[in-house]
Amino acid sequence: MVEKPSAEEAPSNLAVIGRYILGPSVLQNLNKMKQGAGGEIQLTDAIAQDIGTENGVYGYRFRGHRFDCGSISGCLQATVAFALARDDLRDDLNTYLREVVQLDKAAQ
Repeated sequence: MVEKPSAEEAPSNLAVIGRYILGPSVLQNLNKMKQGAGGEIQLTDAIAQDIGTENGVYGYRFRGHRFDCGSISGCLQATVAFALARDDLRDDLNTYLREVVQLDKAAQ
């Protein structure tokens, strides 16, 4: 596990989406961590210390959309995608989005 690697340094094309079930050893590891990427103590570093140990680290590979909710834009994209997937919200939101796009085109 590598925290926010550049595209050139990424060890794979897989991503961790930040939903975890953590064992006590990860929290113990976290307690001993020094600053990592971005000058922050990284949970991924504490999890990675358990890889290859008797504690184990397991992932679940899924197909679907992933949004970077660490950014305002990504959070908004996730909210729109969530709303468009709901029968009770889809029609009203689609109408609103069409109006916004038409206004944007008219303003150009």
